[in-house]
Amino acid sequence: MEKRIELERRGRNPMDIKELVLDNCRSTQIVGLTDEFSNLVNLSLINVGLTNLKGFPKLPSLEKLELSDNRISGGLNFLSGSPKLSALNLSGNKIKSLEALEPLKEFKNLKQLDLFNCEVTVVENYKEKVFAMLPGLVYLDGFDQNDREIEDSEEENGAHGFPEDGDSEEDEDDEEEENEDDEDEEDEEDGEVGLAYLQNSIDEESEGDDYDPDGVNESDVDIEDDADEDDDKPRGQKRKLESDEE
Repeated sequence: MEKRIELERRGRNPMDIKELVLDNCRSTQIVGLTDEFSNLVNLSLINVGLTNLKGFPKLPSLEKLELSDNRISGGLNFLSGSPKLSALNLSGNKIKSLEALEPLKEFKNLKQLDLFNCEVTVVENYKEKVFAMLPGLVYLDGFDQNDREIEDSEEENGAHGFPEDGDSEEDEDDEEEENEDDEDEEDEEDGEVGLAYLQNSIDEESEGDDYDPDGVNESDVDIEDDADEDDDKPRGQKRKLESDEE
């Protein structure tokens, strides 16, 4: 465990570390983890092989502790140096009785507790008794007292509080983006309608006038046709007609 801690530190000052993951670093007891990690908020010791918590350091800022898949049967009193603890996972350990959980009464901030796959879960009325023992507890093995399953966001937040009812900030941002997109589409549609209306107006004005795109009026065409008819008559006939008119 000591070597793994040094590896995870990466040369950093222990006081600057807020999260430490020591999963699968085989050890039967706590070694190398000291009070120097005073600002540690999240600590994960999954599947390490711990048989007890003797030597667990004072971590006053610790809020979330993962101890699943070890061989711990008791000794939870060694966690007393972490009064801010709000999420504790003890699933897959060897806790057999409710008495082993008694030290958890001291943790007034404890909101989530996981004992899944521990023998204590077969105790009669196990859930009711644990909730009665720990009145501040919100979720036990992923469910509240009304069997409402823990939300993913709440499980991820763990020690950092539970989201209030209502939309999250991300949902609000998404909604604003959708509204902006709708407004852009409406503007585009209005623009297309305006252009179509303008084109129709131009076409209607053109149809209303006796406008010839080639620059020739219908009256001019009639005059020219009459002149052409006169020119086509024989000259003698034209003169006769003129004499008769005189």
